[in-house]
Amino acid sequence: MSKSDIEIAREATMQPIADIGAKLGIPAEHLHLYGPHKAKLSAEFIKSLEDKPDGKLILVTAITPTPAGEGKTTTTVGLGDGLRRIGKRATICIREPSLGPCFGMKGGAAGGGYAQVVPMEDINLHFTGDFHAISIAHNLLSALIDNHIYWGNELNFDERRVTWRRVVDMNDRALRSIVTSLGGVGNGFPRESGFDITVASEVMAIFCLSSDLADLQERIGRIVIGYTRKREPIYARDLKAEGPMTVLLKEALQPNLVQTLENNPAFIHGGPFANIAHGCNSVIATKAALKMADYVITEAGFGADLGAEKFFDIKCRLAGLNPSATVIVATIRALKMHGGVGKEDLGSENVDAVKKGCANLARHVRNVKSFGVPVVVAVNRFSSDTNAEVAAVREGVEGLGVEVIECTHWSDGGKGTEKLAHHVAMMADACTGQFVPIYDDAMPLWDKIKTVATKIYGADDIIGDKKVRNQLAELQDAGYGHLPVCMAKTQYSFSTDPDLKGAPSGHVVPVREVRLSAGAGFVVVICGEIMTMPGLPSKPAANNIYLDKNGVIEGLF
Repeated sequence: MSKSDIEIAREATMQPIADIGAKLGIPAEHLHLYGPHKAKLSAEFIKSLEDKPDGKLILVTAITPTPAGEGKTTTTVGLGDGLRRIGKRATICIREPSLGPCFGMKGGAAGGGYAQVVPMEDINLHFTGDFHAISIAHNLLSALIDNHIYWGNELNFDERRVTWRRVVDMNDRALRSIVTSLGGVGNGFPRESGFDITVASEVMAIFCLSSDLADLQERIGRIVIGYTRKREPIYARDLKAEGPMTVLLKEALQPNLVQTLENNPAFIHGGPFANIAHGCNSVIATKAALKMADYVITEAGFGADLGAEKFFDIKCRLAGLNPSATVIVATIRALKMHGGVGKEDLGSENVDAVKKGCANLARHVRNVKSFGVPVVVAVNRFSSDTNAEVAAVREGVEGLGVEVIECTHWSDGGKGTEKLAHHVAMMADACTGQFVPIYDDAMPLWDKIKTVATKIYGADDIIGDKKVRNQLAELQDAGYGHLPVCMAKTQYSFSTDPDLKGAPSGHVVPVREVRLSAGAGFVVVICGEIMTMPGLPSKPAANNIYLDKNGVIEGLF
């Protein structure tokens, strides 16, 4: 019987975090310790790196996710270890896990098997408190808004048009739509509001796109929090909220350093969702890592239609990053599901289903290559996968100019990604910097949305009612037309129907709502039925998490 992720993580021999930092040239005095195995990197040291050359940035993304799993984070960690094994100066940059999915259905996000970051329990739970700081900073702004209205409403908020909600880092559908300030005059003026999950907060997006504390404070000040009765915008800076919110985020903004099971350095910092936000770790951590390593491996959430597209069109555009290679992760099991096989039958060989499911993989390959970034396919191989099924994957992407490389990092750690590591390093070294986003800044917002829908999702068109079109026209007229769009849709399909697997085409993408994230610097476009506050499943993972008689955590995965 194979060991669980948490059992493997507990058996790890971790090195002191100062020793891990030394592998990247970080002096011990510039690591702010959170116990022996976690640390934050000082802002002073990050500033000292400015004149150093950048390493190569490598993105790990995946096919459209299924319940069978793809192993994107596991591959990111395994590839980082693999590059180190072949003598490359590499590090990884990934997102922090959210407590909502951890106690819900998805579980943690620290990798798996023998390709993990540790200490696994800490990373998947409270870690260094970054998400709590983001939640509190966000909710301070909510409290300041309601307090301002209570004490006379000098800014003339139209209480029907307060757009700033509250957040909590937990899946809680009961909080999606609420009424606040009930209970009498002393509690304020009742109004409709609601909660989003912390990873959907604009503060989280700002946190992950800011270059330093000054940039963070300026961006927070730009947040549009509501409108007057004349529909004039009111900003966070009008409440003088940017100062105290930045104070709350001062320590959190410093990147977190941990290690892999093979004692290699890993930065874990920030964590916006990829279906309802931009799905990438912090710009600060990524840029700092590029100054300290020759190869930086990062990931973007969910499939390449969401995570990779936003990584390229939002993070790289706004931060001036130039990726040198992309790894698209696939599993035989997931490809079989895209080929029409039910979860209960995934253990049986089905070459035809793999071939059919490769339509999904092939579209992702073509999409990523359209950004001008070289691509390799990593097959995260299970023991039940047959050689004929792996051969079918190679056949499925034949003619697209990409290698298909089997990886066994889940069971073998970095040793299982050595072949992939050699190929990725070769691709990155040979990259001539042809990366380009798929739309220009000057393109109108409606056309940007249509470009993503048609070029990435395979849609024929987009639709939106008059209210949505008017919102976009108002944003365009208000000077926000140059911003990129952050598409919010289901992660389970190229379409907005989560049950439509494979590579659907000819569908229409409905634009249900648009939200301005002026501080983050993008426009959120909500397509189809997408929740900014997830709910727990009928049998949440929380039901299996407990402390044993020795006070040891069990059930995390």
